Amino acid sequence: MSKLKSHILPLSLMLSIPLLHTFYELLNNGERGARSLMTSFDQQIPFIEAFIIPYVFWYLFIFGMLFYFFIVDRSLYFKTLLSLAIGMVVCYVIYFYFQTTVPRPALHGTGVLTNVIRYIYSADEPFNCFPSIHVLSSYLMVIAMRHCKTRTTAAYFGVSIAGYLIILSTLFVKQHVVLDAFAGILLGNILFNTIYYFKPIMAYATNKRYSKNKKAAEPR
Repeated sequence: MSKLKSHILPLSLMLSIPLLHTFYELLNNGERGARSLMTSFDQQIPFIEAFIIPYVFWYLFIFGMLFYFFIVDRSLYFKTLLSLAIGMVVCYVIYFYFQTTVPRPALHGTGVLTNVIRYIYSADEPFNCFPSIHVLSSYLMVIAMRHCKTRTTAAYFGVSIAGYLIILSTLFVKQHVVLDAFAGILLGNILFNTIYYFKPIMAYATNKRYSKNKKAAEPR
């Protein structure tokens, strides 16, 4: 029973991600109107089919990293997962009130990569773009790895490469624009740092207040 509480139940919290994803499906339409945030810089970014590989790798990357944090740094696991869950909720609220869309290129040919992109396009409507959850979640794994107790230079380097390749892939396969990626990174930074440092800040403030009160109470 103790093993169930200490391992299986905390690990099962990752199920919150697919559960929250149901709201993504409900909002993935342009019924409330959709704006385009494409800039002239986005128009210069080429469409590169090969980037669908890191884009799809995202699914394994996110759950793999969360499982890794669960094994080596339980506190970091909870903080990262909470940051992601809150981030997804924030994104859904934005999608509801500020829906955006990204124009997609016409696909030609029947190659493997083309067919994978064609499937992604058919399964995911061109909405729910700003901020990008793909970018938000990938960046959270990178910044979390930076704080991991067992972090090595090689591990951090590898996770960073994977994370940033996924972020770039959202632009090169035309699933997002630059503003979507920037917003995802900004949101990830705000949430993770707030959650990661909240307890230490509160403890510092409490101790400082206690010290002042104790000093004031001392006889002069």
